[in-house]
Amino acid sequence: MTTASELPRSVDATLELLTSQGYLAERQLATVTFLALRMGRPLFLEGEAGVGKTEVAKVLAAALGRKLIRLQCYEGLDIASAVYEWNSAAQMIAIRLAEASGDTDREQLSSDIFAERYLIKRPLLQALEPDVAGAPVLLIDELDRADEAFEAYLLEILSDFQVTIPEFGTIQAPQPPIVIVTSNRTREIHDALKRRCLYHWVDYPSADRELA
Repeated sequence: MTTASELPRSVDATLELLTSQGYLAERQLATVTFLALRMGRPLFLEGEAGVGKTEVAKVLAAALGRKLIRLQCYEGLDIASAVYEWNSAAQMIAIRLAEASGDTDREQLSSDIFAERYLIKRPLLQALEPDVAGAPVLLIDELDRADEAFEAYLLEILSDFQVTIPEFGTIQAPQPPIVIVTSNRTREIHDALKRRCLYHWVDYPSADRELA
């Protein structure tokens, strides 16, 4: 069995890895998946609903022993829900406590309340954190349902595997996550995002393949 530290070393090994989890994979899908893993590039999967795009991420996570982090996209998805937000209630308590103790150093207080302990990490930021089992599998599911503004925000993450937080700084993954992006093609995804990924159209398996 593939351990958490191993990635498949060939297209055949990738095909075997996918099929070992009961996934009916075509060789073309195994090839692009192998290249994405080998090159550390996101894999962009398009196709009709129900063809198994999401399952690719689940199968990889299970077979490689990696954590699966899923971001389900929808209209109106924003940074606070997908990336991070500040725990404003805890920050306010810290400010009140500082005022009560007579601590009026605004610069120091500002530094304190924007510390990591007040940062609420959402899926995209969680995917940049180190993990003892290896870099997680990040599933950005149904990106076509999200707004174009959010799609543009993903460019930094998919190209540099980092997030810039104005009050805190830049957080970069020590090891890039395995990224699977899916789309049902209800709208076109911008070319700038596609260029950061390896692309594959996922179709329904043939009857012969299902019966094999």
